[in-house]
Amino acid sequence: MRPVVQNDKIRSQLARRVALPGRLRRPGRARLAKAALRCGAAALAATAVLSACSAPGTGAGAGGSGPGRESGQGGPARNQDPAARLAAEHARLAAAAQHWNLDQVPLTPPAPPVHKPKITARAGFEVDGQEEEHLPPVFTTVPTDKKIVFLTIDDGAEKDPAFLRMMSDLKIPYSAFLSNYLVENDYGYFRKMQAEGHTLNNHTLTHPYLPGLEYEEQRAEICGMQDTMKKEFGKAPTVFRPPYGNYNGDTLRAAKSCGIKYAPIWDEEVYVDHWEYREDDEQLHPGDIVLTHFRGRDDWDGTMVDDMRRFLNKVTREGYAVARLEDYL
Repeated sequence: MRPVVQNDKIRSQLARRVALPGRLRRPGRARLAKAALRCGAAALAATAVLSACSAPGTGAGAGGSGPGRESGQGGPARNQDPAARLAAEHARLAAAAQHWNLDQVPLTPPAPPVHKPKITARAGFEVDGQEEEHLPPVFTTVPTDKKIVFLTIDDGAEKDPAFLRMMSDLKIPYSAFLSNYLVENDYGYFRKMQAEGHTLNNHTLTHPYLPGLEYEEQRAEICGMQDTMKKEFGKAPTVFRPPYGNYNGDTLRAAKSCGIKYAPIWDEEVYVDHWEYREDDEQLHPGDIVLTHFRGRDDWDGTMVDDMRRFLNKVTREGYAVARLEDYL
């Protein structure tokens, strides 16, 4: 497999065994309301509460007649008490965090901003004609004073179903940047994440070193992936990440001609066994974009679940929530 980032180092460590989620027992309808009220105390006692505390019809192992509906022969649905609903969801997340062996429950991000921040090219990352030609800005951090970070995942080589379950259980948003040569054997995997609200973005057809190509070659890579994504996922994205984080003026001009508005790269990168930083302080900052990859044991001494556990434990421990990048663009 070709390297995906320039500083990608495979470091050995003992592989950790990942607890895959088992089948959760579905509770009877008559017990759902009582189970929800017990959630705060019982969620950490048994994984079964994860199912009992989920709103019926949502979450792992959920079933039933829909949110707020009580058992009985017909009759109107009743709205669950907001406090009970909040307690049930907190308990469900607590049980999910325990199930996936996290140190803490991930923090909930604030609501998306009413007025989105102005995104400009990071200083030193501009190209000639950046402002005059209104070229897509290359940036590593979104302007915000909120303690949030953005998770982005590149390429698409590894298609781990446990990763999809984990992120769904924990309600962690992320943005995928896809290269067609790695995803074309299973578009369905990425349609599943799209159906859960995660955005699929452009990472070229074949993941080349773009500055080494002529303008028309770069345009074919970017516009070709736009066409593929519209065909396979129903929408051509407006967000593009150049492979390896490398680009030149032709890259951004080609991207603009293909309908791209933003070209985020990253400030930190997380691996299954370590973090790497762009800044000398080696710290997270509000609005930072974090990179990782769709990879597994073929490339790492661990799985994507291990990788996400490392990511979530650190950001939560440092008081950060994970927000959806596209909500700020």
